[in-house]
Amino acid sequence: MILLKKIILIMLVLAGCNHIEVQHNKNLEKAIYSIVEDKDNSGISIESVADFRWDHAFLFEPYTPQEQMEEAMGAEFEDPSNMRSRDDIYLLVFLHEENVVQYAEIDRQKSDFSIGENDHLTPSDDLIEIER
Repeated sequence: MILLKKIILIMLVLAGCNHIEVQHNKNLEKAIYSIVEDKDNSGISIESVADFRWDHAFLFEPYTPQEQMEEAMGAEFEDPSNMRSRDDIYLLVFLHEENVVQYAEIDRQKSDFSIGENDHLTPSDDLIEIER
């Protein structure tokens, strides 16, 4: 019985070690907001405003269901923004080494956003177009 309790405890500890905390990056949101607010800007270079490590980023449009996000990213993600029923924001989700690490809610500010024909962004191809 004691051995079983130890095994269960070890499994719980190991499961906790594999969990990566997904951070809501409000500083990134503020930086993006100020770029969009300037009507002379037609794009956002994410690499210039992201101060953390990432290798893929996905921009999700309003009304995107969680299942579609997970399929696009190839990673589990519990949508904290409830995008399925929202039309006031876009959701920018960052992955590092195949794990979701951060996200930002991009307020529409009377604009739409696009990454063109790409299905995701990378640090070397990081432009989000602002469509006013």
